Amino acid sequence: MIVEIGSVLATTDLFTERFCCDLPACKGACCVEGDAGAPVKTEEIAELEEAAEAIRDELTPAARDVIDRQGVVYPDVEGELVTSIIGSRECAFSRLSGIRAESGEAVSCRMCLLETAFRAGRTGFAKPVSCALYPLREKQLSNGMTALSYHEWSICEPARRKGARFDIPLYKFLHAPLVRRFGAEWVEEMEATARLFLSEYADK
Repeated sequence: MIVEIGSVLATTDLFTERFCCDLPACKGACCVEGDAGAPVKTEEIAELEEAAEAIRDELTPAARDVIDRQGVVYPDVEGELVTSIIGSRECAFSRLSGIRAESGEAVSCRMCLLETAFRAGRTGFAKPVSCALYPLREKQLSNGMTALSYHEWSICEPARRKGARFDIPLYKFLHAPLVRRFGAEWVEEMEATARLFLSEYADK
């Protein structure tokens, strides 16, 4: 089902799906799997370039090489600008890092260096908004509206299980990225729409 929220057409999966990233379980697979980088908006390129320079010493040699050759973005097969990748797979801005699972077990996981640096206060750019919004995908429509759809990917099964275990709706998990992309006022309208939809949905 589709709902209209301001100038956005969103699937009601936003309200009904449960989701919460579980990095120790998925090991950051979304930074590796796929055949292209993450979509980047034109207005994000300068910030991405600045952030890439700030974390240059933390990038792998292969990542530095590809960025030096083609820059922080490249056009994919559809001509859309996406983050540079290594070997047709791995995001240039990711790197293996050790993290601890809920069990206390040490796990090697693919982490986003952009987000790590941002959270540490070393840069002002977290990561492309397309990454932050995942598993939502954004598409600009010919009528000027924006479409938001839920992308169900097998590698995110741990996130669906964790979201279900803690009863975290997708729109609540993505609250901060949605505010970043569409603004606090839009998110308030979206949350009101969610409450209305879920009250009606629960009665059926």
